[in-house]
Amino acid sequence: MSTEIGIIGAGSWGIALAYLLSKNGHKVVVWSRSESTVEKLKAYHGNEEKLPGVILDDSVDFTSDMETAVRGKDLVVIVIPSAHMRETVHKMAPFIQPSDEHRQIIVNCTKGIEESTLMVMSDVILDEIPGSQVCVLSGPSHAEEVGKGLPTTIVVGAFDKETARYVQNIFMNSFFRVYISPDMLGIEIGAALKNVIALAAGMADGYGLGDNAKAALITRGIAEIGRLGMAMGGKFETFSGLSGIGDLVVTCASMHSRNRRAGILIGQGKSMQEAMDEVNMVVEGVYSAKAALELAKKYEVEMPIVETVNEILFENKAPSDAINDLMLRDKKIENNTLDW
Repeated sequence: MSTEIGIIGAGSWGIALAYLLSKNGHKVVVWSRSESTVEKLKAYHGNEEKLPGVILDDSVDFTSDMETAVRGKDLVVIVIPSAHMRETVHKMAPFIQPSDEHRQIIVNCTKGIEESTLMVMSDVILDEIPGSQVCVLSGPSHAEEVGKGLPTTIVVGAFDKETARYVQNIFMNSFFRVYISPDMLGIEIGAALKNVIALAAGMADGYGLGDNAKAALITRGIAEIGRLGMAMGGKFETFSGLSGIGDLVVTCASMHSRNRRAGILIGQGKSMQEAMDEVNMVVEGVYSAKAALELAKKYEVEMPIVETVNEILFENKAPSDAINDLMLRDKKIENNTLDW
């Protein structure tokens, strides 16, 4: 059965999801805030700059009018930079219908933490549109590969199983496998914090530290994410799953990862701004790093990698000094839950 879907955001992931959902037989409209961007999208029928080579089906429409993209849609899929989430959702709010009129579901695909409030993105949406039906879609899923129809596995988190199953059925096909989970908070914490760890992994690559150091960063990185996530109420199983270790591995290892690429440039000696300018895409880890550190302080969780990334990004700490400090930290037991 065809579903009416509005996609809010026309970057690489928004276009990849438009490709996926139109292939699944749904009616899709893609929104961009910029009228000039919409004209380019219509001319190329995709985003030639952000996701070259992915041409969308003729049935996909493009608009800069929020009401056209949102009103009456069965699904509204949000795929925008986290820094613009609150502003954009505020503009959406007048066109989201009450649930007793139309079962309209908002699918959050944005990964990040709002720096001013320390809210995950779904909580920002609910803050602006109280009572709306919100779920989250996350996992190891580079747009460049989804746009080519390469095998991808992802997870949908929702407050109730009925909503999760509904969204699962809309997104899933032979190359895009969807699992479901009730742990929305854990999924979003894993999604946001893996970008910070990926910056560190990229810095290690740029500085030439080798595979041993990369493996250590990934392993200790998921330990940090899990400690904070569980302190906030997330579940251990989530951090060992697709939106935890799965997303972390792909983001730390792939050159599709804008966070890793920015980290590489910083490790090679470029400033944070120079690295972001060269990547020419939103580097979410930069925006989540401060928030992650504030959450670590709030919940009294030790996160040395996150702390070090903040020092490099915002305090001009040299990567060489940061590496030395991490390696010479106090001696530790790897896992305090194991008995001798």
